[in-house]
Amino acid sequence: MAELIGQQLKDPLMMRITEIIEPSINALGFELVRVSMMGKDSNVLQIMADRADGNGSINVEDCAEISRTVSALMDVEDPISGAYHLEVSSPGIDRPLTRAKDFDVWRGFEAKVELVMAQSGRRRFSGKLDGVEDDAVALIVDGERELLPLADIAKSKLVLTDELIAHVTGKGRSDENAE
Repeated sequence: MAELIGQQLKDPLMMRITEIIEPSINALGFELVRVSMMGKDSNVLQIMADRADGNGSINVEDCAEISRTVSALMDVEDPISGAYHLEVSSPGIDRPLTRAKDFDVWRGFEAKVELVMAQSGRRRFSGKLDGVEDDAVALIVDGERELLPLADIAKSKLVLTDELIAHVTGKGRSDENAE
């Protein structure tokens, strides 16, 4: 199962859905990034996935293939009571960071991290990712290195910057490093 971090582990329905769909998504050559339920009036089950091999982002056909697979699995297992809409997408450039490995993969890029409980007098941190150390995210904030426990992360995501866009799109990089 995906090595999810923080508060994602506390929602039994999202964990159950992950257990149901992740093996099939992996078998298709994709990797589950996030499972979440959104919306107040209408339930939207949001599935974010990426290519398991890391070669670029998923496209519309990939999303359709994942959607068909997830729909069939959800129809059989039926873990959600009531009606819902299924939304499948790529995580995008300013992607959520949902697994411990994400903080290593995106080391050197700007990120926002929100904690469940305050640390050093604050819950929200913005800075440059410096990997994972001792079950904590290392983040350079205003020149200081902060260690934020993975278990305490409510949400985190990359910040859209010119550097990140250039990295993801391959502009300004040699061909051997382009995705």
